[in-house]
Amino acid sequence: MNLFNPRTETFSHLDEKSRNLMLKTVKFFETKGKRKLMQDDHDKVWYADFLEFVKKEKAFAILMTPSGYGASDSRWDCNRIMAFNEILGFYGLCYWYTWQVSMLGLGPIWISKNEEIKKKAAKLLEDGEIFAFGLSEKEHGADLIGSDMMLIPNGDGTYKASGDKFYIGNGNKAAIVSTFGKMQDTGEFVFFGVNSQHKNYELKQNIVTSQNYVAEFELHDYPITEADIISKGRAAWDTSLATIAFCKFNLGWGSVGICTHSFYEALNHAAHRRLFNQYVTDFPHIKQIFMDSYTRLIAMKLFSIRATDYMRTASATDKRYLLFNPMEKMKVTTQGEEVVIGLWDIIAAKGLNKDAYFEMAIRDIQMLPRLEGTVHVNMVLIMRFMQNYFFKPETNLPVIPRVYDIKDDNYLFNQGATTKGFDKIFFHDYNIAYNSYNLPNISIFKEQIAVFKELLEKAAPTKEQNADIGFMLTVGEMFTLVAYGQLVLESAKLEKTEEDIIDQIFDFLVRDFSKFATQLYSKPTSTTAQQEYCLKILRKPVLNEERFNRIYKDKLLALVDTYEMNP
Repeated sequence: MNLFNPRTETFSHLDEKSRNLMLKTVKFFETKGKRKLMQDDHDKVWYADFLEFVKKEKAFAILMTPSGYGASDSRWDCNRIMAFNEILGFYGLCYWYTWQVSMLGLGPIWISKNEEIKKKAAKLLEDGEIFAFGLSEKEHGADLIGSDMMLIPNGDGTYKASGDKFYIGNGNKAAIVSTFGKMQDTGEFVFFGVNSQHKNYELKQNIVTSQNYVAEFELHDYPITEADIISKGRAAWDTSLATIAFCKFNLGWGSVGICTHSFYEALNHAAHRRLFNQYVTDFPHIKQIFMDSYTRLIAMKLFSIRATDYMRTASATDKRYLLFNPMEKMKVTTQGEEVVIGLWDIIAAKGLNKDAYFEMAIRDIQMLPRLEGTVHVNMVLIMRFMQNYFFKPETNLPVIPRVYDIKDDNYLFNQGATTKGFDKIFFHDYNIAYNSYNLPNISIFKEQIAVFKELLEKAAPTKEQNADIGFMLTVGEMFTLVAYGQLVLESAKLEKTEEDIIDQIFDFLVRDFSKFATQLYSKPTSTTAQQEYCLKILRKPVLNEERFNRIYKDKLLALVDTYEMNP
């Protein structure tokens, strides 16, 4: 498993046309150069140059148009979508953001049965246009039930739309804003498309201070016909959640990109800086921080690749992705925060320099856990799978291979109700992955899992504790570690990752499990029995200095000066 390096990456897992598009994207940013990249960020310049590149290369059209609606090389292929996510995150979250909110805007359209608006969207993509997702409102946030946007029937089969939307990315330029609201006469939910350049569309303000345009807009009797209606009723509700379900996956990959660039910059700086007559990379505490940052980043990528496999193979009878998608959004992005904060402790004031990519990363890495539903919202969703995951393993589920197939991932547009039937979603036995290795820290982690499972059986959260979100979030963190480790191991096996790296990854996972056990023990409402189990979970990883030093020298320090962005 290698970190993304623009100097050496060949995208060999992609087909030739997709490889060429990724390489052109890298070339665009490297030609732009770091100085201009940073200057545009500081001056909050709208990224017209990037969107011109997108238009010229038809990047969004190729990557976000399902087969049958665009050119022959267009398809919704999550494998190459995630490669693009990583590249854009690597160079700057603003570029990733305009892509992300375009995908959100397109989601309801591709899920819809309205062929007319699908063909319209495909033509607009071909023309290089961008899109937006008009969901949130100032007073209600993403509370769909409280939406005040109204679609008012005129009595002749046409409508007019009135209402305000808030926090809408690309709301200044979007050719179609997929807008969520209610029918005034029936109260049923509805999605409809509007154009940000229409005279009845009032662009009120950009509510952020960045290169992005995150709009507040208001519709004033905006004219709508049946051709503009994306979906109605229960379909509109399901469409909003299904779109978020696959789009929030992008956040984890964006975080991987940010962390990777930050890692190179921090490592290069530390390796060439001498303090107290030694290089910064020789200080023992710096070695530990670098090792944790490196292995957390490797684990983030291993998990993300494997979770992509589960999303690409999802079906009506295999919905395991509904656990791993919120983990990609919640766990990978919070791990990304830990990586960047750790690296910041190493480079310290250098991370605030105006010419450092790190200065952007510090700000941007904190956004990702807080977009497309907070960490808390996604953790609540994750916990709904805990009972089946631990206590009802399914033996007949297919073993998912590495999925590099050149195909449309059409099921994402046919998910149906993503808020129902969680009790009918089953998982294969996580022990299969854990028993596939015989490594010291995995053995300790397995012991921690066994105690945690016993806690759930014999000292389960009480009715009052279940109602205490703060208490249950810690329980959820411990469950998440188990599923996270499972996919890391599955991916490591497929990627033929060295066992040294795997055991070092579980060094920090053992410590994380102990950390959350300590938090659960310390909760004001934890019972005596729960506290006793938490104490049993507390474990130290196996110290192996030879392994640590071997990885540090042969893997980590070998990356010094292998990448520096063009000036």
